[in-house]
Amino acid sequence: MAAFVDRVVVHVAAGNGGHGVASIHREKFKPLGGPDGGNGGNGGDVVLEVDPSVHTLLDFHHRPHQKAGNGRPGEGSNRHGARGEDRVLRVPAGTVVSTPDGRVIADLVGAGTRVVLAAGGKGGLGNAALANTRRKAPGFALLGEPGEALDAVIELKSIADVGLVGFPSAGKSSLIAAMSAARPKIADYPFTTLVPNLGVVRSGDVSFTMADVPGLIPGASEGKGLGLEFLRHIERCAVLVHVVDMATMEPGRDPESDIEALQHELAEYREDLVGRLGMAVLNKIDVPDGRDLVDLVRATLEERGLQVFPVSAATGEGLRELGFALAAAVEEHRAALPEVEPVRITLTPRAVDDSGFTVERDPAGEGGDDERAFVVRGVKPERWVRQTDFTNDEAVGFLADRLNRLGVEEQLAKAGARPGDAVTIGDVTFDWVPTLPAGTLTVEETAGLGGRGTDARIDAPHRVRAEERLAAKKARRVPYELTETWTDEDIPEDGQDQP
Repeated sequence: MAAFVDRVVVHVAAGNGGHGVASIHREKFKPLGGPDGGNGGNGGDVVLEVDPSVHTLLDFHHRPHQKAGNGRPGEGSNRHGARGEDRVLRVPAGTVVSTPDGRVIADLVGAGTRVVLAAGGKGGLGNAALANTRRKAPGFALLGEPGEALDAVIELKSIADVGLVGFPSAGKSSLIAAMSAARPKIADYPFTTLVPNLGVVRSGDVSFTMADVPGLIPGASEGKGLGLEFLRHIERCAVLVHVVDMATMEPGRDPESDIEALQHELAEYREDLVGRLGMAVLNKIDVPDGRDLVDLVRATLEERGLQVFPVSAATGEGLRELGFALAAAVEEHRAALPEVEPVRITLTPRAVDDSGFTVERDPAGEGGDDERAFVVRGVKPERWVRQTDFTNDEAVGFLADRLNRLGVEEQLAKAGARPGDAVTIGDVTFDWVPTLPAGTLTVEETAGLGGRGTDARIDAPHRVRAEERLAAKKARRVPYELTETWTDEDIPEDGQDQP
C-alpha cells in the first residue's frame, strides 16, 4: 500500500530566459547586411494542475525539487530561441498552496484548475529587435531574465460532504465500509486508521462523499496523537458526525464525555467546526450492553440539539435511516451555497503621475556626505538592469539611455543626488555620473548618446550608380589621333615597323 502524504514542502524554480544574440548578416556581395540576431526564448513556468486521478502528495515527498526548462538563446539569421518546457505538477483536488510563513497562494478545488506557481524569465532581445533609425547596427543584445524560485508548502485537505469523527476504535472505518464501496483497513486495536478514508454513499437520489478522520484523543488540537495531522481534512466537510463507541470498556468513558471532549478539541482547532457537529451515531448496538446504553443517553444527547441514530456497522441495522438523514443535511447545505458569479475582470489604470519607479535614500549610506547612497526601485529599472551585459560598453550606454528616458536621472537630481553618489538598482550598485545637464536640450543632443551603436559605413553611400560607372569607364579610354602621314620611305628595308 502506497504511503499517504498530505503535506510537503517543495522547492520550485522556473526556467531562465534565453539570451539574445548580437549578429551581423553575412552574405556574398552584401558586406553590410545589417543586424540579424534573434531573441532568446522565455523560460518555462512551474504550474499546478488539479488531477482527479491523484489522491496523495507522495510524488513530491520523494522529489521535492521541481524545475522548469530554460529558454534557448537566439541565433543569427533572425532565428529566435525556443521557449522552455513547462513543469506541470499534478495535485489532488482540495490542495492548498502557501508560503512557509503561512500566506496562502492558491486553493485548488475544481478538476483541471491551474495556477502558475513560478513564472519563467523573459527572453532577451537580439540586436535585430534593438535596431532603429538612430542605432542601426547594435553591437549588443539583452540578457535573459532568471526565472522565479521559491519554497512552497503544499497541503491536502480532503473534499468530503460528511466527516466522521470520534475516538479510536469507534467504528468509523467500519461505517464507511458498510455504507459505501470503500474498503479501509479494519482491526480490533486503536489507531488502525492512519490515513483518511473516503467513500461515496448513495441514498435515494442523492450521492455524497463521506470521510473519516484518524482517531481524535484529548489534546489532539495541541499535537497529541494523530489528530493535528488530519484535522485539516474536516475543514471542508458540510456535516460532521460524531461516531460514539457504545461497547467501550475503558474506565471513565461514556457517550456524553466523549462528545464533550470532541467538541472541545474542535473548538480549539477551529471554533466554527462545532456548529457543524449536528449528529451523533451510536455504533455497535449489536452488543447487548450497547443497546441498553442507548436508551439511557438518547434523551440527554437530544437535549444538546443532536440527532441520534443507533446503528450497527456489523449487521447494517439503522444504516438506511442514517443515510437518508445525511443526504437531507447535505442537500440543505448545497441549497444554501451562493450561486457562482461570473468572473469579473477589474482594470486598474495607472495614475497619470505614476512614473513606475521610486528613488529613496539608502539607510545604509546615511553616515555623512561621503557615504551618500540612493536606491531606485521599480519593475522596469530592475528588469532593465537584469537584462544588461555590463561587460559591453554599448549595452551599458543603452541602459543609460533607457533610464534617462524613464526620468531616473531627473528624480535622482531632485532627491539631492550628486555626481559620484552610489546608486543601487536591483543587485547592481554604481557611481552616478549625470548626463542630463540643465537646459532645454534633449539627452541625445547634450550627452551624445544618440549615436551609440551606429555604423558610419552604413550612412555613407557604398554602391556606385550606373551613370557614374559609365562616366568612369569613358574617362579611362584614351582616343587615338593620327598626327603624322606615313610614306613608303618611312618603311624600313628590313620590313619592321618603326619603334
